[in-house]
Amino acid sequence: MTTTPDHSADGSRPEDLPDDDHEDLPEGLPEGLPEEDDDDAIRRPAGVGESSRASRHWWDRNADEYQDEHGAFLGDDRFVWCPEGLDEADAHLLGEPGTLKGLDVLEIGAGAAQCSRWLTARGARPVALDISFRQLQHSRRIDLSRDAAPVAVVQADAAVLPFADSSFDIACSAYGAVPFSADTAALMREVHRVLRPGGRWAFSVTHPIRWAFPDEPGPEGLTATASYFDRTPYVEQDEQGRASYVEHHRTLGDRVRELAGAGFRLLDLVEPEWPEGHEQEWGGWSPLRGRLIPGTAVFVAVRD
Repeated sequence: MTTTPDHSADGSRPEDLPDDDHEDLPEGLPEGLPEEDDDDAIRRPAGVGESSRASRHWWDRNADEYQDEHGAFLGDDRFVWCPEGLDEADAHLLGEPGTLKGLDVLEIGAGAAQCSRWLTARGARPVALDISFRQLQHSRRIDLSRDAAPVAVVQADAAVLPFADSSFDIACSAYGAVPFSADTAALMREVHRVLRPGGRWAFSVTHPIRWAFPDEPGPEGLTATASYFDRTPYVEQDEQGRASYVEHHRTLGDRVRELAGAGFRLLDLVEPEWPEGHEQEWGGWSPLRGRLIPGTAVFVAVRD
């Protein structure tokens, strides 16, 4: 699962880590990304190419910190949909127990492919796709540490899927790709294209209502300060105006229309409640906010 932080194109590549950090990672991390210190956070338009570049660079640069901070929560082979801790083992959003065996599954925005390992253990045949090379290196690191057959991984942009039509029975994404894509209508059409008739598409994103509130876990995050209907992207940019991070907002209605326009039928919209006993904060997700306003929306749809 990848989620929003706190708040492929020009050939530049991210920095190598010191040898004493993640020393079991495979070699080959690219070099040359600019630093992102003191980047300005603003709301402004951001197109497809700029958003894709920013996502690839941001996740390459921050994958190590992300896995260090959230790896224990995510596990190596757990399918968790959201910071609220909704687990596919309990939710069955992809199908009832026993129905995944033998199915071809595409995990989009897979990060270190934790969800794909969970699917493999249930007899599915997953492919884990992510735009970030460094995230996929973490997938390889986990496989090596477990002395297990590696998860099949592909580095690609989710809006341009490198697969033939009707290649998969299920597509899923736990906070991956969808929030960072400038043209999610096109992304939905791509997912529809690679699914077989009757295929299921389930994805989780930040609940759209959260865009009206500051991304803060405390009381300051409980007062609406922006319009829910403002779709202007959130952008972090350097002094030259180059985006280092981009996230896109869509309303609930926008998401439903994108799915319908791509040829999907909505089966369910899950808004996980904050569970009792769960006290872990994750960026703007916290027990305080989670018990008052939804933090995650999970869309479950089927290709007719």
